[in-house]
Amino acid sequence: MRIKTQRIADWLLASVWLVMGLYCKVLGQVPRHEAIVADILGAERAIWLTPLIGFGECLFAVWIATGIYRKISAGLQILLVLIMNVLEFTLAIDHLLWGPLNSIFALLFCALVYWNAFTLNPKTHVETT
Repeated sequence: MRIKTQRIADWLLASVWLVMGLYCKVLGQVPRHEAIVADILGAERAIWLTPLIGFGECLFAVWIATGIYRKISAGLQILLVLIMNVLEFTLAIDHLLWGPLNSIFALLFCALVYWNAFTLNPKTHVETT
C-alpha cells in the first residue's frame, strides 16, 4: 500500500511540474508566468528564458515520475520552490495568482514532496520504485 501511495504521489508531483512547465511556460498559455520571469530577470530575457525554464520543469517531471534518486529530487524540488517563491514574493508579487497566499500553497507543495520522499520512503539508500 505504501509503494502504491508513493507512486500516486510521484505522478501527482510530476503532473504539477509538467503542467507548469509545458502548458504554462513552453506553450505560453499563462502569460503571467512570462511576466513573473520578466520582473525577475528582465523583459528581453523573459521571451526565451520562460520556455527554457518550462522545458527544465518538464525534464523534472520525467525525473520525478521515474522515482529514481527520489531524495535528491525531493531536495531539489523543495529548494527550487522555496527560491522561486522568495523571488516571486519580493520581485513579482503583483503577478502571483493568490498574491502573498501563494507562499502557503508553495509550503504545502514542499510538505507533499517531503512526505513522499522521506516519510513514505524512509530507507537511506536510493530506491528506484
